[in-house]
Amino acid sequence: MKKLLVLLVLISVVSCKEDQKAVPSDSETEEITEQQSLSPEEALDELFNLMQGSFNSEKQSIADSTYFNISLHMYPIWEDKGKFLYVEQAMNDAQDKPYRQRIYEIKMDDDNTFSSVIHMVPDAAAWVGKWRTPEAFDSLDVDKVMLRKGCDVQLKRLGDNHYKGATQNYTCKSTLRGAVYATSEVEITEDKIISWDRGFDAEGNHVWGAVTGGYIFDKQNN
Repeated sequence: MKKLLVLLVLISVVSCKEDQKAVPSDSETEEITEQQSLSPEEALDELFNLMQGSFNSEKQSIADSTYFNISLHMYPIWEDKGKFLYVEQAMNDAQDKPYRQRIYEIKMDDDNTFSSVIHMVPDAAAWVGKWRTPEAFDSLDVDKVMLRKGCDVQLKRLGDNHYKGATQNYTCKSTLRGAVYATSEVEITEDKIISWDRGFDAEGNHVWGAVTGGYIFDKQNN
């Protein structure tokens, strides 16, 4: 009889613990509520706004000499055609010579997932520094930009002003420094963008890009 009573007590304790696990804490409930408080369209606007502005990795380059101080400018263009950003990256002390120019189209995949669709800029040299005057892109036909197939970054909303995602495996082709494909991992918050771009060869060896983690781009304006 005593053994039976002990067994019943143990079952009751375990059951209570499981019940406690099943019920979110107040903080968890608040977080879930916050994540569900925006409609998909509002979340898309939130993401698009977070990505806009000028950023650099100066703080990271000071803390870790293996990282360069890189500038990143992302500004909206073609506002009547959708959610497009002109993107320009350069060494911070050589911003008149960017090493990357892209156009990103920010789209909604489903209620909580979004894509940053990557396009190449035609005649790139003609657009250097045009992030300062994004209306200049009104003279460029949206149909003239070339899609980088397989290089979309898929982002999920993790909370207020917080998105994280990556490219799909092996789909983004690259020929830089012997690579056959590239990957991008991105995290976006209210005050920074963390971006880790890497290239891999046919055997899966890492052949270009930061080794230990992504570049941390701190927002310089709001």
